[in-house]
Amino acid sequence: MNLEKRNEVADRLEEASLRSSKAKYVLRLYVSGQTTRSARAIENLKQLCKEYLQDRHEIEIIDVYQQPERIKEAQVIAVPTLIKELPLPMRKIIGDLSDTERVLVGLELKSSK
Repeated sequence: MNLEKRNEVADRLEEASLRSSKAKYVLRLYVSGQTTRSARAIENLKQLCKEYLQDRHEIEIIDVYQQPERIKEAQVIAVPTLIKELPLPMRKIIGDLSDTERVLVGLELKSSK
């Protein structure tokens, strides 16, 4: 890759980083009732938002037992599942969100190595 192309790629990455550092995150967490796994996913998400998305996030928690139609609409196949609606692109992360590195990469708050 030539130097000009490298600089263009670096500029695009920097722009994307700046956009994501200011962007509001719309997150939907699908859980199944008051299980331990659901409670852990909720707590992990709240902690991640507190540390990395303070004052720039909106969380909606959907209990699939209370709102079964929502799981079909979102095409969720397992719970807990976190869906990042905004900023685009949309991402889905399955699990209790205890693997912080994986969640940060999935939310595009950290680049994968």
